[in-house]
Amino acid sequence: MADTQQVDARAERTVSRLAHRISAFAKAHGGAEGQVAHIGERGARIVLVGEDGGWGDLVAPTYAIAEQAVAKSGITLHESFDGEFAAKVTTGPYEWKRMAGIQVGG
Repeated sequence: MADTQQVDARAERTVSRLAHRISAFAKAHGGAEGQVAHIGERGARIVLVGEDGGWGDLVAPTYAIAEQAVAKSGITLHESFDGEFAAKVTTGPYEWKRMAGIQVGG
């Protein structure tokens, strides 16, 4: 019984920590929206897109924890990273240069 309570407490701390980081991102970017995706055994990736086009991501140990963190932060959650949502992302010179480098073996 004590082990279950300890795991639940750890999960709650993780949810709170992630929610705080999501909220901080949203505040810095004039609001934010997100999407959660499985990344295998590693857990789940929370992709964040700010109202200003800025973007970032966080990794949660489980999909459930990621969903709880997003819900706790209060941002809009998308089911997929579809064209309309992806179009909100602003890419700059760094991203374009990086993408071109990948294409030409850099």
